Amino acid sequence: MSSALLTVLALIAVLGPAVVLHEFGHFIVAKLFKMRVETFSVGFGPRLFGRRWGTTDYRVSLIPLGGYVKLGGDESNAPIEGEGESNVPEHERFDLRPRWQKFLVMVAGPVMNLLTAFVIVWIGALMTGIPATLTSPEVTSVKAGGMAEQAGLRVGDRIVHFNGKDNPTWDRVRNDALISPEKPLPMIVERNGERVPLTITPIKMMQKSDSIGEIDFSPIPVMINTVLSGSAAEAAGLKPGDRLLAIDGKILQSEQDVKDAIQTAKGAPMRLTVVRGDNAPPQEITAAVRKMPNGAEQLGITYGMYEPLRDSGPIEAAGYSVRRNVEVLRMTGNAIGQIFTGDRSASESFSGPIGIAQAAKDAAVDSGWLGLVAMLGFLSLNLGVVNLLPIPVLDGGAIFLLFVEAVLGWIGLKLTMTMRERIQQVGFVMLLLLMGFVITNDFVKLAS
Repeated sequence: MSSALLTVLALIAVLGPAVVLHEFGHFIVAKLFKMRVETFSVGFGPRLFGRRWGTTDYRVSLIPLGGYVKLGGDESNAPIEGEGESNVPEHERFDLRPRWQKFLVMVAGPVMNLLTAFVIVWIGALMTGIPATLTSPEVTSVKAGGMAEQAGLRVGDRIVHFNGKDNPTWDRVRNDALISPEKPLPMIVERNGERVPLTITPIKMMQKSDSIGEIDFSPIPVMINTVLSGSAAEAAGLKPGDRLLAIDGKILQSEQDVKDAIQTAKGAPMRLTVVRGDNAPPQEITAAVRKMPNGAEQLGITYGMYEPLRDSGPIEAAGYSVRRNVEVLRMTGNAIGQIFTGDRSASESFSGPIGIAQAAKDAAVDSGWLGLVAMLGFLSLNLGVVNLLPIPVLDGGAIFLLFVEAVLGWIGLKLTMTMRERIQQVGFVMLLLLMGFVITNDFVKLAS
């Protein structure tokens, strides 16, 4: 399968369900209140194809950047959705319903996305377990002579405070470092019963035109699962169960780090830092990749992140899912906040459909359908939160206008249809400008 085709299919696999689930939230609540749903569209713009059932036209439209549900009597988003039917019975009209019903219809889309993100992590936790050590991770590897060692970090240190957070999770430590390149971060470790204050400064790295912070220590090693017979790995003496800590001195924090190191080596011998057994010291093994018949360069191992897990019940798994999703939102919010403080450019923080497609393809290549499901959860989470922002045309903007209407009503005033249309037009222009920016930004990143 070509790379371009895989990218397109991966985008459809994650963006399609995220949009459909979002619009289904609006749709099902509107139907529960017996409102007329004129259109259920995946995509914007001209209709490509679809089918009409009852009073609803289920369609796929030309521009695959979202979707919408057109409700009878609701002309608030006419610039995007088009004009509605004029003969909708009063008892089916959205605009004649009480505000609380309108609110529930509007908020149902984002809520459906948030529930999707929650359920994906929750089911994953029930199936595979949750980390045995959720907080205060113990450092298992530190790059010799690297930033962390120079700062005073040692193997066996337990991280009890990091960047203002007591008893952080490893996700918290890694995420804070990721969005803080070349920024000193305070931390406290517990060593031999004593608390030792340290300061580390993540190294600035470029990853697909984005600047990220990298730390050269980790509590989670990469575990070698299998060694292929006749491979370079077997010839070098690698064995299943070996923990792979570093390649050419670079501490491994993810499976992607292993792939990147193999690609960077371009066939040259690599120094692998390996631990064999529970209490054995690290040892250096030299291995070189071999070119396979298909042209790919492989070391001849399968591997994965070795993180001790434990079983959890539904309640504990639910709590873990909430914390995991909140952590993702916190990191995303901090990254966006850095735009306003000047620590990060807008071009580094926003991705359009091309960026999403590339990320989805990478997830599919790295982890198969499980990677796509995880990407769906991440995209749904962000889609749900973004749609709650008080921006005209988005669900949050419509909810905000409901609030404005209520306040004006209390003081004897009314939000006229003309005012509402002007607000929606401004929001529509803002949305077009944002779409133009992220798509242009995607092409710039692709070119670079």
